[in-house]
Amino acid sequence: MRCLIVEDDPALSSQLAASMREAGFVCDLAADGTEGEFLGATEAYDVAILDLGLPGMNGIEVLTRWRGQGIALPVLILTARGDWADKVAGFRAGADDYAVKPFRLDEVVLRAQTLVRRAAGHAQVVLTAGPLRFDTQMSVATRDGVPLKLTAFESRILAYLMHHQNRVVTRTELSDHLYDAGADRDFRSLEVVIGRLRRKIGDGLIETRRGEGYVLNAGPR
Repeated sequence: MRCLIVEDDPALSSQLAASMREAGFVCDLAADGTEGEFLGATEAYDVAILDLGLPGMNGIEVLTRWRGQGIALPVLILTARGDWADKVAGFRAGADDYAVKPFRLDEVVLRAQTLVRRAAGHAQVVLTAGPLRFDTQMSVATRDGVPLKLTAFESRILAYLMHHQNRVVTRTELSDHLYDAGADRDFRSLEVVIGRLRRKIGDGLIETRRGEGYVLNAGPR
């Protein structure tokens, strides 16, 4: 899963990124509204954490531009304590949730995880696909109740496929949501890791559709 953090406070931005990465996200950071608006409009993200008080372009304008372009990216806005007008303006501009400063970092992570899960059509914290279970809060996968020993990258792949089970996920889509903006994206390496993941979770769950992509077969939802 991939997160965009648009926050001009370097310390807070770093803390948010560290907490999101610990929860299994890859993160891109923007220190002003102009850069944040550009990244959100040109890159693929699963969630954005957007401060409202930004230099260059404020958060409301950033969000308004995204929504005006039809970008349905789930957005969690960060607001100052007691500033109800900002919260209202954020929701009117298309925000999905908010966190009030000062906040606990784990609260922001949980709210972001919830937005990602709901955007993919899942209500439960633990996702189910046949014998597989994936705890979206703990980033822990099990098969028939037995924990799977996955690398961080394998866990990110499985998380994305679990969120989007029973549909074709192209290699481009998958790589767009696994790597940050500056990373090299190697389809061959991705195929190797998916092959390794397939062996760990059991044959038949991840299907390769030649010329299309991958499907995590979970049966009817």
